Amino acid sequence: MSKLDNNLLENSIAQLLAFSNGEKISVRKGKVTEEVQGKKRNFVETIELQVTIKNHDPKKDKRFSGTFQLPLAARPNLKVCVLGNEIHYTAAKEAGIETRNVEDLKKFNRNKKEVKRRLVSKFDVFMASSTLLKKIPRLMGGPVLQRANKFPVMISPSDNLVTKVDTVKRTIKWQLKKVFCLNASVANVSMTPEEIKTQIVMAVNFLVSLQKKNWQNIKVVYIKSTMGPSFCLFL
Repeated sequence: MSKLDNNLLENSIAQLLAFSNGEKISVRKGKVTEEVQGKKRNFVETIELQVTIKNHDPKKDKRFSGTFQLPLAARPNLKVCVLGNEIHYTAAKEAGIETRNVEDLKKFNRNKKEVKRRLVSKFDVFMASSTLLKKIPRLMGGPVLQRANKFPVMISPSDNLVTKVDTVKRTIKWQLKKVFCLNASVANVSMTPEEIKTQIVMAVNFLVSLQKKNWQNIKVVYIKSTMGPSFCLFL
């Protein structure tokens, strides 16, 4: 069950959207409330969840990791590249999805610097046919995608490529590494307040479910748009 205060959540979303729409809002900074002038940007701002974990002993407690599919894609314009076999390469081309095949990868001549500059840096997410997955590091001259934290999502022969891409865009990942501050993109300012609320609640509840002591492991929860101030949802 969510411990997020419904009124606080709805008010925070309203303030966040007002700021992103260029309106003036009141923001609390410590014990002082200040008026801040918003600004409408020429791109769709992403809404990010920022959470701090507490009561977690790295020596005793396992580091958690989990993925969850939200109803809507927080970043619909996420740049995806399919590293495909003949079937998936053709399907990606037909669907208007960026794609590369084995011959394209061979053109890099295993030059890692060129792979990083001309391929890895241009895309947010990579997907690869299951038959190519093990060959990719060799074709790229090393584990370039792993080191960039962009290891490909596997595409199986039975997968519908368009559906798989949509699923990847809607998937968020919570993973505890060395720091207790986590963040994930869960919505964007083009969504309705109700859609944003649903995305936030589902993402937070999933994170809580990964904790040993559930809400007792959550210290603070904030939401923030790309260019806007942060709003506290749980403290």
